[in-house]
Amino acid sequence: MLKFPSMWLKNASLGDQIANELRLRILENQIKPGEVLSENNIAGQYGTSRSPVRDALKALSLDGLIRLERMGAVVLGMSLDDIQELYDIREMIENFAQQKVSKKNVRLLVQELRQNIDKMELAAKYDNHSEFAYYDLLFHETIVRHAEHKRLLNLWNSMKPLLMSVILVTTERVFAQSAEHVHWVVSKHQRIVEAIASQNDGLITKTVGRYFDDSKHTLTESFDDVDRPK
Repeated sequence: MLKFPSMWLKNASLGDQIANELRLRILENQIKPGEVLSENNIAGQYGTSRSPVRDALKALSLDGLIRLERMGAVVLGMSLDDIQELYDIREMIENFAQQKVSKKNVRLLVQELRQNIDKMELAAKYDNHSEFAYYDLLFHETIVRHAEHKRLLNLWNSMKPLLMSVILVTTERVFAQSAEHVHWVVSKHQRIVEAIASQNDGLITKTVGRYFDDSKHTLTESFDDVDRPK
C-alpha cells in the first residue's frame, strides 16, 4: 500500500496533509467510488477536529474526486479519461513554458535540470520510487517556474496536488516493472534538457509531444483498472 511521502508534506497544513493522503488512497482504489466519507470518522482517524477535514474535503471536491452532500462526501474516483485530460492540460502548460524559456539564457536552467536528473538516477539506484517521483515532478516545475509567467504558474499550482498523487502511483508501478523501464523514464527527461539547450522551437515541440505520448501510454498501463461508477 502506497503512503504519501513525508518529504512531500513538508510545510503543508494539516488539511493539505489529509487531502493528499485521501487523494492517494482514492487514486489507488483503497477508497472506492460510491463510498461515503464522514468528517467525524476522518477526524477520528487523524486525531483532529473537523475543521482541517472539512478543508481537505473541499480540496478533493475541487479535484472532482468527491461530491459534497449533506450526509457526507460521496467518492467519485478518477477515470482513465480524467487522468488523460489532466495530462492534456499539463502538456499544453509545459510546451508553452519550454517555448518561453528557450527565448532566454538557458544555461542556469539546463544546469538545474541536470542536477534534478542526477537525483532521479540516485533514487533509481537505491530503488526509492517516492524520491524519484519527487524529483521528477520538481524537474517539470522548475521549467514552469523559469518561464516567469504568473498565470501559468498559478494554473500549474492548481493542478499540482493531483499531479503529485498521479506521478507517485505511476512511478511506483514503473519501478515494479523493471530497472530498464526506470532508465527509459530518465532518458525522456534527458531529451527534454537537450531540446531546451538547443533553443530550437521545432525540436522542443517534437520532444514535448513525444514525452507526453509516452507518458499517456504509461498512464494507461498504470490506471487501466480505475473508473467512475456507472
